[in-house]
Amino acid sequence: MRPVYGDLRIHANGRLTREASNVSHRRITVEAVLFADVVQASENVRATRSRKAKIAALAGLLSAAAPGELAAVVAWVSGELLQGRIGTGWRTVAGLAQEPAAVATLTVSAVDTTLTELAAVSGTGSAARRRELLAELWRAATEAEQGFFIRLLTGELRQGALTAIVAEAVAQAAGVPLELVRRAYMLSGQLPVTAVAAMSGGAAALTEFRLTVGRPIQPMLASPGASLDEALTELAEVIVELKMDGARIQVHRNDSQVWVFTRTLRDITASVPELVRLVAELDCTSVVLDGETLALNDSGRPRPFQETMSRFAVLDPTLIPPGASTTRDLLLHPYFFDCLHLDGQDLLDAPLHERRIALAKVAAAHSMPALVRPDGEAAAEYFDGALAAGHEGVMIKSLTAPYAAGRRGRSWQKIKPTHTLDLLVLGAEWGYGRRTGFLSNLHLGARDPETGEPVMVGKTFKGLTDELLRWQTAEFPLHERARDEYAVYLRPELVVEIALDGVQVSPRYPGGVALRFARVVRYRPDKDPADVDTIDAVRALLPGAG
Repeated sequence: MRPVYGDLRIHANGRLTREASNVSHRRITVEAVLFADVVQASENVRATRSRKAKIAALAGLLSAAAPGELAAVVAWVSGELLQGRIGTGWRTVAGLAQEPAAVATLTVSAVDTTLTELAAVSGTGSAARRRELLAELWRAATEAEQGFFIRLLTGELRQGALTAIVAEAVAQAAGVPLELVRRAYMLSGQLPVTAVAAMSGGAAALTEFRLTVGRPIQPMLASPGASLDEALTELAEVIVELKMDGARIQVHRNDSQVWVFTRTLRDITASVPELVRLVAELDCTSVVLDGETLALNDSGRPRPFQETMSRFAVLDPTLIPPGASTTRDLLLHPYFFDCLHLDGQDLLDAPLHERRIALAKVAAAHSMPALVRPDGEAAAEYFDGALAAGHEGVMIKSLTAPYAAGRRGRSWQKIKPTHTLDLLVLGAEWGYGRRTGFLSNLHLGARDPETGEPVMVGKTFKGLTDELLRWQTAEFPLHERARDEYAVYLRPELVVEIALDGVQVSPRYPGGVALRFARVVRYRPDKDPADVDTIDAVRALLPGAG
């Protein structure tokens, strides 16, 4: 048994600190959670397809964790590190050949302390010091713990949908409504912070979370719409916007300070000075805007998505799409379509028509072109014009809906001339003929909304240029989980946009459906596995569905 003193304090920036306390009633006694307990709970989650069983296993673990251990435990079972990137990857861990310990002795706090030290290593001799720290950790770890470390440090555990299950486990362990956990997570942007609040302060602590200017929130997402007419009928009172082939951005401003974030909440402020200058000149004191940005050619038409994303890669090379090279010369143009905060007033719960009024007030000159409450004929004409101008299609949005951050819902629907789905690459087969020596035929998976696991829905080798084939063959082994003589099988990390003519019933794949005439549109380095379409969304494209 060991004593734990003080209170965890959650700061506005999302950081956790412990404040010392000498008040006797603040002293609690808990038993240390072993790192092996985390590993076992993770294995229990992997071993079952039952969502209920997954949640129960994680809730039991969270209930056993001490306040000072909880944040690290939540991060690890979500496939993340509290410290973020610590400079380790496959090459680093592959060289660790330490005999595993016979008995589990590592505690959560000891592991977290070592990871914090790893994250702080820099300068001359940092590589050697990093190897030394990892070797010490490896020697103290059992075989099962070493395997978990490998998956954690290389991102294999990072299957974005897993956070939804962990959030439910937090709600169950803390005995609070799930919707409160989800909303607090949306506003904090960090599940460990949310979990600490839920377990230490219950529902009251969760309701204290507010939108904080400078801290990104999860973006609201759209679902594929079957057709323009069906979307207009379903939503009734709508706004129709351009569906641009750009990159999602969320901008925050507080007085003179400006932040720009991607859809995955990465801070790219330093790489987009033109957007920073523009937002700094808006007539307001504080604002949070949601929108798209893209590069235009000399005639005002949108440049390819790869060129827009290459600007973001100045700070984060993982955002470079296949086939793109980084450039600082292209100017980005913002098109804002939502206002979530203006001059001290939060607007998340306001209907879209009110948020649009605020948007017009602060950034009318940079708003997404749109039609408000159009009839069917006007909407169809607008859709045709969008395609003629080089855009992907249109967005149909309910004017009465609040901003449901982090959710795909029917309140926002994207309408394109052909169906497209964001799917996971689960593997690739070696090519033949002129593709001999290249990884070619892709195995594609949707996401099971219940378990978070990928569900295979088809294969395709169409749409792959020579450049993409070269990129795949070099990149896929970095995400490899297994291989045989025919194919390389990948961890579910890479997101690809697939165009298709439709879906048909098929017993060939686990989901009971197969894609028809699927072809690769592009890879989406700006999206996480949690952003891919669900198996339910794929089935909704079956003839007669819905």
